[in-house]
Amino acid sequence: MAGSASKSFSLVLLALSFYFNSSSAARITPQSSTEFIRTSCSTTTYPKLCYNSLSSHSSTIQKSPKLLVNAALHVTLSSAKSTSTKMSSLSHSHGLKPREVSAMKDCVELLRDAVEEIRKSIDELSHDKQSNFRLMINDVQTWVSAAMTDESTCTDGFEENGMNGSLKTAVNGRIVHIAQMTSNALALINNYGVLHG
Repeated sequence: MAGSASKSFSLVLLALSFYFNSSSAARITPQSSTEFIRTSCSTTTYPKLCYNSLSSHSSTIQKSPKLLVNAALHVTLSSAKSTSTKMSSLSHSHGLKPREVSAMKDCVELLRDAVEEIRKSIDELSHDKQSNFRLMINDVQTWVSAAMTDESTCTDGFEENGMNGSLKTAVNGRIVHIAQMTSNALALINNYGVLHG
């Protein structure tokens, strides 16, 4: 009898121990907003760039996949706009060969298109209607993919022989950066679509 009381007491202690351990684990489980961003960014192709570009927005993003996508699109838009402005000013540089001027003008036009496609994505996301969420996500994915294509095409004009090496390096560096930002935004959009789906 004493043995069974002792066994019952041990089971109660074990149950209490499990309860307190699991409830303290539950208190630890919710991530901070920066950890949420880090975890979300780990699924992108450029996780370090993703985290660095979004962590300063953690108080806005909190732990919302939608706000994360929105922030990713806004930082990508800002980067695309500044890149477009820089390319536009580079296209007026003195000493450029006619085909370099032509490649720069094409690049500026493609970047303007990319900016417009990212803007449309932000606008579409802000009208998130539950009834046609799938259509909204498909539109956003299409526009962000098109922006990536435009950015990639921008560098194609600089692949010819005889192009100024430093100009080519400057253009490629800027375009690669914006293309990586856009790629990360698309990955986060895809994740948001799956989570919501």
